[in-house]
Amino acid sequence: MAMTNPGKRKRESQSAADTKLPTELQIGDRLADATGDWEVIAAPYSTAGGRIIHARVQKVGEPDSWEIRSWDAMKRVGVKLSS
Repeated sequence: MAMTNPGKRKRESQSAADTKLPTELQIGDRLADATGDWEVIAAPYSTAGGRIIHARVQKVGEPDSWEIRSWDAMKRVGVKLSS
């Protein structure tokens, strides 16, 4: 009978399709946070020599609720896959 190593835990990992670098965001991608679901409505752009990425987003179904979100260019962002 094979014994498993109790010191090792299975790590739940997000698949690469569930996260993107902010520079990879595209119009139509959906993001979720504590304030709700957001959709990217304009192509991302960078500032600070490419270290900070900004994108205009709006709440899903609420076109008057747009805002600009910013991310560190090297940290992945969770993206909902649209079907």
